[in-house]
Amino acid sequence: MHHAKFNVTQGKNFEASGSFGPWLVTADEFDGYGELRVRTRVNGELRQDDTTAHLMFDFAYLIDYLSTFITLQPGDLVVTGTPTGAGIRFDPPKFLRPGDVVEVEVSGVGVLSNTVRAEAEAAA
Repeated sequence: MHHAKFNVTQGKNFEASGSFGPWLVTADEFDGYGELRVRTRVNGELRQDDTTAHLMFDFAYLIDYLSTFITLQPGDLVVTGTPTGAGIRFDPPKFLRPGDVVEVEVSGVGVLSNTVRAEAEAAA
């Protein structure tokens, strides 16, 4: 289901839609978090390939800004934007469908792989 022009907020906040894991690492566990390569594949097709160096706002700025209205605690996660290549930006758009396998790879962290389920399935 398409909920807004770009699904930015909705797409990252639906019940059971914000996948993390199978592990998390903190910034002190590796060097160069300002240059992490992020790749996204859908059914093996590379859709996104960029680095965190291209974030609109760097991590230090984001943490500083968020701290002006939220008390951040150890373990909090900050969800940012997405590199070029999101499905809505294709002509014609390439929306995810039940059964699609989405893999997100972050250099130095690992690969998260999930199979897309229909909303009714996800809520069950």
